[in-house]
Amino acid sequence: MRKHLLISLCLIASIVQAQTYTGRVTDEKGTPLPYATVYLLQDPAIGTATNSDGIFTLQTGVSLQSQVIISFLGYEKQELTLASFAGTALHTVQLKEQPLALEETVVSAKASKQKNKRKAMAQLLYKVYNQMQYDFSDEPYRARIVSDVRMDSEGQPWGMEQMIASVVTIPRIATEGRDSVQLAGEVCKRFFDQSIRTRADSIYKDAQLTGNMRNAASAVDSGVVVHQGLWALGNVRYDFEKLMDDVRHWTVTNENEGETVLTHTEKHNFLGIFKITFKRHFIVDSDTYRIRSFSEEADAQVSILFGYKIKGLYLDMLNLLNMDNERIEKFRLRRAFAHVQLNTIYQQVNGHLYPKEKNLKADALITSTKKVDIPLNIRATQRVISVETENVRAMTEAEMTRRMKRTIVELY
Repeated sequence: MRKHLLISLCLIASIVQAQTYTGRVTDEKGTPLPYATVYLLQDPAIGTATNSDGIFTLQTGVSLQSQVIISFLGYEKQELTLASFAGTALHTVQLKEQPLALEETVVSAKASKQKNKRKAMAQLLYKVYNQMQYDFSDEPYRARIVSDVRMDSEGQPWGMEQMIASVVTIPRIATEGRDSVQLAGEVCKRFFDQSIRTRADSIYKDAQLTGNMRNAASAVDSGVVVHQGLWALGNVRYDFEKLMDDVRHWTVTNENEGETVLTHTEKHNFLGIFKITFKRHFIVDSDTYRIRSFSEEADAQVSILFGYKIKGLYLDMLNLLNMDNERIEKFRLRRAFAHVQLNTIYQQVNGHLYPKEKNLKADALITSTKKVDIPLNIRATQRVISVETENVRAMTEAEMTRRMKRTIVELY
């Protein structure tokens, strides 16, 4: 009897584990959203991404009441039960457009009478700084995150990497007083269109890597570096402390919903060849002076009169980014433009502020002397699943360098 019962339970378990759920993700106009992220709230490692038609397939044996997170940068995320995708009908989820924090700031901000009044500005900056000392703890904390980084070129999805990871942040022990960031990946998935993956494999195989570069590629998990670097960007305390005495480059704008936006602008021009402008926006509560979010943007421009010859591995990489069917044999860089936006939204945990979400948009255009243009677009989102603040220790080197499971998923 017991034996038959055990066999029956195993059969039931195998049937449950084999359940497949399918859905479609679009914007409000019905346009498919490729590389939208779909994962379980309780276990983010169980997840996938949508293909070029916005369709996803998720295989799992968890309860039908489990929560499914569907997200895409620039849109409001949705939480639905797994039961929503049960059955034979293809369930469509429409995501509502949601401007990034920086875009909302630019659209709704109105000039204040305090603008350019340095004494009033210095007093306001001091109040925000005092509140920041209370809000941001000097104790280490651990966050578990879902990190998505995807790349497009000429409007065509190139690929996406999703990583589930633990991050330990140790305040103010890195260079110049910045926070130290330690990241250990748990599981990683790379999503590719089949033709793009074939092309990438071909270029990597043909690329003339030096011995040192091959050793570095095999020793360092490049995916970890990307996700760790994204989390380390936007160190709000360090940036504010460094810039608060530069009163003449600050402006203040007030929004309608109890928020004050403090903006610092910094410009550099190197002989007209390289120009860059940084703008850092600190969005604070008008009554408490507490930071709600932090946004920064950078505009860079490179202009080389006679161009710069790109060859070897760098030319191979350009060919990978170039979606045209014809291979580029010669490329002399003439101009390059880039616009980057980074946003960090904060949440309160145990009386202190910690990141809740980070997102990044980067758009670039590379132009040769022959007027060959290569556009490049990068989108990234990091969402915090949980935060630990008690008895958090630094990661060991073994934890940070451990090879994680990486899965290649082809989207058709």
